[in-house]
Amino acid sequence: MGRHALLSDCNSAALVTGAGSVDWLCLPRFDSAPALARLLDDDAGHFLIAPSSDAFSSSWRYRPCGLVLDTTWSSVDGELIVTDAMALGARERGHELGHSAPGVQGLFIAACPDEAGKFFAFLARAAATTQLGRGTDLQIMFGIGGERDLSERELGHLSGWRDSAPVRAGNDAWEQRQLDVYGSLLDAAHTLREQLHDLDEQTRQFLVSAVDAAAQRWDQDDQGLWEIRGPARPYLHSKLMCWVALDRGLALTDQLSPGPEKTQAWTETRARVRESILDNGWSESAGAYTQYYGCDDLDASILLMAILGFLPPGDLRMRASIDAIEHGLSDERGLLYRYRGGDGLEGAEGTFLLCTFWLAHAMAVTGQVQRAREILERAAGYATDLGLFAEQVDTATGELLGNFPQAFSHLGLANAAQALADAERAQPPPQPGGTRLPRSAPHTQRSHR
Repeated sequence: MGRHALLSDCNSAALVTGAGSVDWLCLPRFDSAPALARLLDDDAGHFLIAPSSDAFSSSWRYRPCGLVLDTTWSSVDGELIVTDAMALGARERGHELGHSAPGVQGLFIAACPDEAGKFFAFLARAAATTQLGRGTDLQIMFGIGGERDLSERELGHLSGWRDSAPVRAGNDAWEQRQLDVYGSLLDAAHTLREQLHDLDEQTRQFLVSAVDAAAQRWDQDDQGLWEIRGPARPYLHSKLMCWVALDRGLALTDQLSPGPEKTQAWTETRARVRESILDNGWSESAGAYTQYYGCDDLDASILLMAILGFLPPGDLRMRASIDAIEHGLSDERGLLYRYRGGDGLEGAEGTFLLCTFWLAHAMAVTGQVQRAREILERAAGYATDLGLFAEQVDTATGELLGNFPQAFSHLGLANAAQALADAERAQPPPQPGGTRLPRSAPHTQRSHR
């Protein structure tokens, strides 16, 4: 999987192999039926430009500041350069896709404020079609054009990546209840607060309704962040994100104008959510905050308690939870699983790069700078030679698995690297005769767009 390059024109995408074959291409949108799909079946079509002889060596690279790929074929007789691109940039528009708040933060860190604004505009526009005022939950995902029905179906004519059938289109998790969406939405709004001074009335009311929904539903069970296909439970991450919705809503009172009565209600509910998490989320036997109330299972999403500012950097239980997650969810390579245990799906999964970047981020914000840098550089080492990250890493072979390239892995790196840089700047100057960590950014922080 890692021997693919991504091409895109901000409407659709293609995956090209190092051997010069376009193995995946959807037109005219990212979610259109693929015109070329050898990635999922040897007989599903590809397009190849490559030397007919095997007596060549090859190398490839992205050109700076764009998804333009040059593949160079070399032999004793000369060189052939193949340039692949879907957009050369003359009138290319900005990205307009989005999924949740970590993306907005990552785009801001990557110095793309215009794209972050479009990201939030997509969220607000798509999500505003739901009717929070009538008690309907905020939908957790939407189609690229804001479509709401993402019903899952099997594509029996495709054998799947390495015969990993069934191949599915859509995602039945669109109908799941995930209460964390309110926090994701309001955290996005808070990140973009400087651009929210002239909110239109519809968007303002929608954001206020989202905070109200978090206040009303925070103590209800749901399916949780990981879209677990099992019974609803009191997932700690969902409670945390409802607290985030209330906390960020209160920080945005100048923009949202909720009024004194609603502001007081949000303040009181935020305190109740916090108390509930502190009282019910901790497991003495695990020595950590755990996946859901009353269980002893570790979950990497607990690291967000530190990252999102729910607990202060020096909190002993937070430190203990970080340590427990590092030791309990790490594989032999030092990468993190999301959790251990069943999730209603068949087969085993690899470790998640996003979760490992979360660990580095949590270490950084709690002042454990040396460990943060070690973890960050370890995970960053799983970038391909083009600087792309997958979703997962195979625990046995180190091979890249899952979605590729995975935006959340890239954004996790950007956020963790920024947190580490901030933590290093905040360190006191070294004492005479002492040493200090280098302040250079990780070499893989460079990204290709």
